[in-house]
Amino acid sequence: MRLGNFLASPVLVFVLMACAPTDTDRRPQAGAAFHNLLDEHWAAASAEKVFFRSDPDAWRMDGELSEHTPEARARRQQFNEAVLGKLADISVDELRPDDQLSYRIFKYEREAERESYQQPVHLFPITSQSGYHTYFAEAPSNMSFLAAADYDDYLVSLADFRRYNREYIDVLREAVRSGYTHYCGSISGYAATIEAHIVADAEQSLLYVPFTRFPGNVNDDQRAEYTRKGVELIESVIVPGYEELLDFFVTEYLPACRKEVGITSIPGSGDYYRYLIRYFTTTDMTAEEIHELGISELGRIRAEMQDIIDAVGFEGDFRSFVDFLREDPRFYARSDEELLGRVALISKTAEGELPRFFTLLPRATYKIVGNPERGAFYMPPSGDGTDSGSYFIKTGDLKGTPLYTIEALSLHEGVPGHHLQSALAQELNLPEFRRDLYHSAFGEGWGLYSERLGKEMGFYKDPYNDFGRLTYEAWRACRLIVDTGMHAFGWSRQQAVDFMLANTALSESKVNSEIDRYITWPAQALSYKIGELKIRELRARVEAALGSSFDIRRFHDVVIGSGSLPIAVLEQIVSDWIAAEVSRDE
Repeated sequence: MRLGNFLASPVLVFVLMACAPTDTDRRPQAGAAFHNLLDEHWAAASAEKVFFRSDPDAWRMDGELSEHTPEARARRQQFNEAVLGKLADISVDELRPDDQLSYRIFKYEREAERESYQQPVHLFPITSQSGYHTYFAEAPSNMSFLAAADYDDYLVSLADFRRYNREYIDVLREAVRSGYTHYCGSISGYAATIEAHIVADAEQSLLYVPFTRFPGNVNDDQRAEYTRKGVELIESVIVPGYEELLDFFVTEYLPACRKEVGITSIPGSGDYYRYLIRYFTTTDMTAEEIHELGISELGRIRAEMQDIIDAVGFEGDFRSFVDFLREDPRFYARSDEELLGRVALISKTAEGELPRFFTLLPRATYKIVGNPERGAFYMPPSGDGTDSGSYFIKTGDLKGTPLYTIEALSLHEGVPGHHLQSALAQELNLPEFRRDLYHSAFGEGWGLYSERLGKEMGFYKDPYNDFGRLTYEAWRACRLIVDTGMHAFGWSRQQAVDFMLANTALSESKVNSEIDRYITWPAQALSYKIGELKIRELRARVEAALGSSFDIRRFHDVVIGSGSLPIAVLEQIVSDWIAAEVSRDE
């Protein structure tokens, strides 16, 4: 039969029509195609060991390290384009509602990744406070070593550091050639972050720590051999690698540092800063809008701070009150043990309040770890059940962590903040790519919202602690002003420092450190306040719509019950939930 006659056959046309998939029939086909694509993408990302939009503090080494050559970036870019092409062939309308949400997030991420390849993101693998080399050295403290296989993989990672380090040095050389270097004043002392890992004795290295805590299933002979190999690699690969990085930084990178503060001082970087705002806030807000928002928020917060100053009967202005807080010994722990004990009590008390505010709670636990190396931060668990989350708090500098701030700090880093949100995301029935996804505006916004939620949980009964909460909120509002001020409006570094000193309770050394962070990590600090304000706005919208039927627990479950989300997606989820709740009540 010829083709023309075949297609024209009325009987066959009827058969084809009868066999054509209905919308219901197509849904499993579309779902299968989508999940196959998700599996393909996750397998590639796992092989590359580069996960777009992940929390840098959550980095762990696992065997061979990721590649950072131009060829590797081009390979990842080409793969991302191929994924977007396949995604376009899948009709979102033919997916189940839960898959439609994953489709929307996945498409958002792949389009954001596409844009990242058009920007000089990769040329900044270091900031004033951290970098690929510090994450590498600190990774073992966040890893579980449960069997000999874990040590085998660890030794592979140590041995691969020479290549890994040199590829990053080549990236930084590219940055020097293209003019995308950091501001001189913010990295003048950065060599110290490298020198700290150039040790005379391998046992002084942070990378030696796993050889001091073997699990019971590793026998004595294995322990001796792993330790011998580890020491050899630290001495022959790790320390020389850091020496090579130090030499490059001092002789090549530092002399080429840029002389102007703002990232937009580099020709053509205006679009780059706009990209960074979109990336970190997941909004289309402009620098101007963010700057004005910061001014407005700071005015409100300062008024609330003044109310507390008046309420405690202090006679003096804001700066005098801040000086009083800095100088009075009752606001500081007398030892690291006292500080950690206070933090533990606050954290445990917060855990006990969670059922009043959430119905979804994670199984994973978290520990509190004194850390003399850096300020407070949270490290999520790996997600495979072999470890816990970690709330690291600065020790060895009691003046740097006033007791009146640790309620807010602990609620932010532990529960109901980062641990609750991050650990829950790993335990939800979500596609792999969504479990460790970290949108800064969502994650940091939730952390800041959690600080404020503490008032409803029964914290901040002491007005000085409530003032401490407001100092943190003022700090985040100031970020909106100084970050955009330096990168969009020509502010000098000193102008930013003076503004922060005048409007926060941060010490001068902390302010200087923070300003350098904003200079070398543009737009990231914008995410906290923008995310928090959006969550508060959504809550107000739900409360107005539902009235007496508003349930704070269900609202919180909706916000954090889908993992990390771009702001626009979060808004849509909440809007859909409101509509469903209103319809149910009618």
